[in-house]
Amino acid sequence: MNDWRDISLWMDQLDEPLAPRSSLQTELQADVAIVGAGYTGLWTAYYLKRQAPQLRIVVLEAEIAGFGASGRNGGWLMGGLLGEDRMLAALSPAARRATADLLHGIPDEVARVTEREGIACDLRKGGVLYCAARYPEQQTALRRHLQELRELGLDEADYRWLEPAELGQQLRIANAYGALYSPHCATLQPAKLARGLARCVEGMGVELYEQSRVLDWQPGLLRTAGGSVRADWLVPAVEGYAAELPPLGRHQLPVQSLMVATEPLPAEVWAEIGLARGQAFSEASRQVTYGRRSADDRLVFGARGGYRFGGRLRTDFNLTEDERALRRNLFGELFPQLRDARLSHAWGGNLGMARRFRPHMLRDTRSRIALSGGYGGEGVGASNLGGRTLAALILGEDNELTRQPWVQADSPIASLPGWEPEPCRWLGYNAIIRSFVHEDRVLADLDSAPWRRRLAQRLAGLMENFMQ
Repeated sequence: MNDWRDISLWMDQLDEPLAPRSSLQTELQADVAIVGAGYTGLWTAYYLKRQAPQLRIVVLEAEIAGFGASGRNGGWLMGGLLGEDRMLAALSPAARRATADLLHGIPDEVARVTEREGIACDLRKGGVLYCAARYPEQQTALRRHLQELRELGLDEADYRWLEPAELGQQLRIANAYGALYSPHCATLQPAKLARGLARCVEGMGVELYEQSRVLDWQPGLLRTAGGSVRADWLVPAVEGYAAELPPLGRHQLPVQSLMVATEPLPAEVWAEIGLARGQAFSEASRQVTYGRRSADDRLVFGARGGYRFGGRLRTDFNLTEDERALRRNLFGELFPQLRDARLSHAWGGNLGMARRFRPHMLRDTRSRIALSGGYGGEGVGASNLGGRTLAALILGEDNELTRQPWVQADSPIASLPGWEPEPCRWLGYNAIIRSFVHEDRVLADLDSAPWRRRLAQRLAGLMENFMQ
């Protein structure tokens, strides 16, 4: 049997046996068949059963619930959606406010469900701190972003600037220039949520089969090595594993994110650092770095990732010494007192990136397929919204969920933007990442010439805009 606890810190912390459920060994007929027992699949099953308990719902999982990104992520439950600024800008002021409120309400909705269903997942709503720390250009970029948010109608209750002294009341990092704070974010234990949702939907009557990899799929039919499911609706909830279900891989590119966790840190160290309320934090460079304090007092820190030629999935997440050292050096710059902290865990996962960095929630009425994905690393919260939305689409509802700019209520999957063929993807991705690395290296050297700093920023900005 696989050692499922090696998947991540989160899976290692579970106090339950990780024996897989039975695999599919028969032919079934269902109303809805879902591929993947991650957040999107489980939330979709949950909201469908809540609203239409008579439905027969079958979930097929290739490994075990929580094996994919749902058991590996950083545990940020964000009240937002990747690329939401661009989508909000196209709406009227009234619609913009309503859509922002819908997004901001995601953490509270998850909290309501976990409380109602008795899912203990260490959920703490402490907000998020987007920090300017390593060079002054981060402060400029964050203040510019705050002005853009104000122009969209978002006020102090949604986002506000913290000067270094006020930031220090929540988080103390080296060389802080300030931070942008939003209350619309919580942190949680990802694997506890995934495993708890799996037990919850089973208790509601959903049939969940593990170690039942879908080998072939077509409208109305899923096949595994041991059986098949015919269904009125199919939900391929595979996110970063879309490449395994052609042609979904054309629309969701698998990229990797890598994380480390320290051993539990003493109370006096946390008294120096802060993060007492479960806040999440990130450092405002284009190379995404993010962290939080776990419920058992570890620093959990993630940074950067990769893309493999041809969209190949990474299966070995035993991080190399170089991968560990990079993340240690990054958090060591922010927290010098942790430079020698022992790393207890290191892991990673595959996530799905949509073309133009725009998530999608789609109902293909003709093929009777409902799809949500392309969360771009922000799927803990986005998947809850995706599950609610797919349930509404499958049930034929016309409501606030189905009228959002990221929803395509009656569109074929082929209408989603597709990624360029290889080698364009690989060349483009690496060119962009190298421009980000170059920018970060130049700006982090405070003695670099002004013209070099401007040039590095311009090049990285052009490359980022190209992806959008």
